[in-house]
Amino acid sequence: MFGSLTKFRRNTILAIRSLWLHKLRTFLSILGIIIGVASVISLLAFGKGSMKEALDSIKRQGATNIVARSQKPPDDSATSSRSFVAIYGLTYRDYEKFQTIPSIGLHVPMRVFPREVRRHERMHNGRVVATIPQYMEVNKLEVAVGRFLVEKDSELFRNVAVLAALTADKLFPFDDPIGQAIVLNNQEFLVVGIIKDRMPTGGTGGSQAAEDFNSDIYIPLTTSRRRFGDVIVQRSTGSRGAERVELSQITLTVDANVDNPEERKKVKAAGDLIKEMLERSHPKNDWAITIPLDKLIEAEETERSFEQLLALIASISLFVGGIGIMNIMLATVTERTREIGIRRALGAKRRDIVFQFLIEAIVQTSVGGLLGIAAGISVVYGLPAVAKWWSPEKTIPAVLQIEPMVYSFFVAAGIGVLFGLYPAWRAAQLDPIEALRHE
Repeated sequence: MFGSLTKFRRNTILAIRSLWLHKLRTFLSILGIIIGVASVISLLAFGKGSMKEALDSIKRQGATNIVARSQKPPDDSATSSRSFVAIYGLTYRDYEKFQTIPSIGLHVPMRVFPREVRRHERMHNGRVVATIPQYMEVNKLEVAVGRFLVEKDSELFRNVAVLAALTADKLFPFDDPIGQAIVLNNQEFLVVGIIKDRMPTGGTGGSQAAEDFNSDIYIPLTTSRRRFGDVIVQRSTGSRGAERVELSQITLTVDANVDNPEERKKVKAAGDLIKEMLERSHPKNDWAITIPLDKLIEAEETERSFEQLLALIASISLFVGGIGIMNIMLATVTERTREIGIRRALGAKRRDIVFQFLIEAIVQTSVGGLLGIAAGISVVYGLPAVAKWWSPEKTIPAVLQIEPMVYSFFVAAGIGVLFGLYPAWRAAQLDPIEALRHE
């Protein structure tokens, strides 16, 4: 046992000395390994960062939400020619039924309709969102100035409005909107708050059309019903129509931890129950259900596939680096033929020759792996910093992971064994007499 350890240490020292004598050649041979390992680490870090940002965006939109929305049934076009008012969609009775589901924590109804809003001579075509105070919590809105709707606004049927960023800029380009009055459908509303600018997201109820929150005007749902009613008249060039929709959308939040696979089942179960309730009470199929959790699950599956693809692409660099090491090792065997002959003449066995050259290959790939890890970490931290310096508003998300470092290091060491075995075997097969004659 002691003799084996001594032989291993001696062969390792010989291998390192041999590599140190040819520093430039050694560095060039392991450059492919360095690039491959750095590619694995940096690509997976940036890929993980981008996918995490996308997943967080879905979570911010409410991964435990269930969105029920009104939609005009296809067969309503024939009915609309006979009737001026099209009646469809969710009702307050549906809203009351949903409140009986025990797993639902928040119930946020809303009535959404386009409306022209005025402030003196200024005018803006916005979107009126009649809702309740919990709307801000469910949709993750942030107040820039003033406040959002409160319970007293609904109880007292107050004519108050909260403006989105773009609406406030259009109507009050130079003034402070708080405490000022705007006009909606010949009704004056007092501005009590301004919402921060927000990026567009999926359409109301989860449709794929972009939903721009920045043109909204938020008013109490009770006030909307008293001032505007449930029938909304829409006029266009040469035609006029009306719709009776009590509620445009109801957003329900399930009390569940989205990161827990078991609790995700509660969201699915609540969604199935809501669908069953609506199917019984709405035979016209004038509703649609969207569960953002489904999108989150799809995005997580895409993330796993994406990571595997990036790992495969980066591993190609490791494979190419291994071929480079094999090429150098084969050249080294030819160059050191006389040395091999002398060692064999002095009593070295074939396995000693194999072991020596195999250790040289493993040392190269192991050192290359360590340098590649350092290079990968430098890229992960350096590239976002350079991007931030170059363009302060630009961010490159990255999540550094331990697993790719360990994986790439051991793969690099394994490549040393794989691609160093054949050159080592070639060296061991040399005839000692012929090797001594080699010039």
